[in-house]
Amino acid sequence: MNAWQEISSFAWHQGMDYLIASILIIALLLYRLRPGDRRTLAHTLSFFAICLAGLFISGVFHHLGLAKAASALHETFIVAEGVVLIRLCGMLFFRVLLPAARLSTPSILEDMLVIVGYLIWGMIRLRYAGMDLSGIVTTSAVITAVIAFSMQDTLGNILGGLALELDNSIQVGDWIKVDDVSGRVVDIRWRSTSVETRNWETVVIPNSVLMKSKFSVLGKRVGQPELWRRWVWFNVDYNIPPARVIEIVEKAIQSADIQRVAREPRPSCVMMDFDQSSARYAVRYWLTDLAVDDPTDSAVRTHIYAALLRADIRMPVPEGNIHLYKEGEKNDVIRLSREIARRMKILRKMDLFHSFSDEELNTVAARLKYAPFVTGDIMTKQGAVAHWLYILTEGEAEVVLESGSGNRTLSTIHAGSFFGEMGMMTGAPRSTTVIAKTDVECYRLDKEAFESIIQSRPSIAEEISRILVARQTELHSAQDGIAAAQHSRSQVHSEILNRIKDFFGLLD
Repeated sequence: MNAWQEISSFAWHQGMDYLIASILIIALLLYRLRPGDRRTLAHTLSFFAICLAGLFISGVFHHLGLAKAASALHETFIVAEGVVLIRLCGMLFFRVLLPAARLSTPSILEDMLVIVGYLIWGMIRLRYAGMDLSGIVTTSAVITAVIAFSMQDTLGNILGGLALELDNSIQVGDWIKVDDVSGRVVDIRWRSTSVETRNWETVVIPNSVLMKSKFSVLGKRVGQPELWRRWVWFNVDYNIPPARVIEIVEKAIQSADIQRVAREPRPSCVMMDFDQSSARYAVRYWLTDLAVDDPTDSAVRTHIYAALLRADIRMPVPEGNIHLYKEGEKNDVIRLSREIARRMKILRKMDLFHSFSDEELNTVAARLKYAPFVTGDIMTKQGAVAHWLYILTEGEAEVVLESGSGNRTLSTIHAGSFFGEMGMMTGAPRSTTVIAKTDVECYRLDKEAFESIIQSRPSIAEEISRILVARQTELHSAQDGIAAAQHSRSQVHSEILNRIKDFFGLLD
């Protein structure tokens, strides 16, 4: 029992009970308030447990008569206990108290102040141990030179971290590119900078590397919002005039509502190069969310592809020797006949073509042009003059009325419906704007495809005009909230019929 009392009395130093209580209280607060730091907290508490065990061992050494070893060991672990307390106080102050007061500080400041605390505590314990600090000051030049030589990489990282913080070269949240690493800065510490990439990786870059080499801060310009210009490349055959390609693609991209593509600066299309078999183009747009680059590039490509298909412009294919066989021609004929039959089946379900004969339907089906749209594409613009009709086979589109007081959605067009009939039949400007609500597949019917049929059988104009009157009445009802008067329908019918005859040059 006397031995235990001797060991414990030597190991237990003044204020140790307050020290243990303080460490446990701070640790409990950090455990509850900082779940992300629990692993660091566990390591710190494990180190504190080692300190307590070391103090007990120093007491054993003292009991065994090893006084010098016991004193040295005892003082060492007292210093280590202070290091634990300083570390936990730094975490509590910088990670709990300052954020609660809505004050944000860089991580490197916490690291540097904690290290300064370690040094001050070490000097205090050396003074208590009876060491003359004036001797240390006298030989500090030699010590500094030795430390600087042996820790030049570490000091380079520390000075680099301080320089990055002081001149605001990069900040937490910035997107940077260093060599082949591109990602967002999540932490700047005394030794390194942590960067999270889009591949769900965290790359740790020594601060000295950032100071010695060139790096790019993406999407950052003084006084401007965070935007990053992206390039989307595509090829088009040489037989299409470049001015036409640029106009079609720019109109499609600028008018479409594509997520994460900035309205200003406006996207642009440029011809970049002459390849072996096709012209090389690029769409340049500004990305608003740098974390979503590839998906946004993909969305822009789909709009480019759909716009080119609507304009009957095909992507070029690699050149090579192609051997044609009669069996292939027969298969093409079979596929074409099946496609015509499918189109005729779609046309028969529409009231606009109820009075058409099979021969007339076949003529219309053969002249239909495939016209895909991507979500957000403007399919027709209010006030535009376009002499064609659209038939939806897949997807949905919204009918929007534009006015000085704002835009108003009138209705939704579903698969199996059509729109643009007034423009095709009378040449009237578009009365509303139609926007693709989803990805849309449809066919486009031009005036020329309809003209031969209506010229050969003018009575079709009478039947179609009645359908147009009914659809126009529904539109006016949606626009004004009032159904058209029944007695005016005959007058409207007469006007539309005359416009159809005049547009197609039909004689009475």
